[in-house]
Amino acid sequence: MESTRLIIMMFSQLIYFSLAQGSGGSLIISPDKSQFFEYKSVSLSCDVQGNSAGWKVWKNSADGKHLESEVNYDIKTAKTSDSGEYWCESTSGEQSNTVYITVHGGHVILESPALPVTEGHSVTLRCRYKTTPSDLTADFYKDGSFIRTETRGEMTIPVVNKSDEGLYSCRLPELGESPESWMSVTGSIPAPSPIPDVSLSRLLCSLLVVSPYLVVTTVLVVKWYRSRA
Repeated sequence: MESTRLIIMMFSQLIYFSLAQGSGGSLIISPDKSQFFEYKSVSLSCDVQGNSAGWKVWKNSADGKHLESEVNYDIKTAKTSDSGEYWCESTSGEQSNTVYITVHGGHVILESPALPVTEGHSVTLRCRYKTTPSDLTADFYKDGSFIRTETRGEMTIPVVNKSDEGLYSCRLPELGESPESWMSVTGSIPAPSPIPDVSLSRLLCSLLVVSPYLVVTTVLVVKWYRSRA
């Protein structure tokens, strides 16, 4: 029973790590921001486990869904028309996470992560002005409500939790306001149960005990299959 329990626990750990790595593809954005000034560059790419053939970057905007490129899509000089929702999709219909980016033609943007922030981590939001240094006094808002004023133009949330998810924006007094951007918060993957401290010799003995049963079972299955053929 002890050897069987050890084998089952080892397989459960392998299954856990396989699930943690996930399957399919993920959309990666660089730099990881949801707002950009016009004429800046941004790169979108599909991060795919295994073969990336057949994966493409798609965009959903006011003029409808359309294909942007294969696997990697680089916007060298962003325009307001590049604003929209992006994702990766395979020829079989698998879809990745979605990312919404805003290309702003004004003078103020909010730099916030386009990709989800993990609970327990810290995040810093920055209010940027297009033509001057960015360490200016800024007002920060969440879901339309004032949060606080920061004298250096950035606001840090030291420990993010699910309640921090929402629409954020900022304002530089007498200079302008940024558009709103949604910040997503995702839960962290729970740690797997610890693997018991098992010596190599004990593990080998366990495998030797279980192996004969596996061999006998395999032989019986083969014989049963042949008898039915």
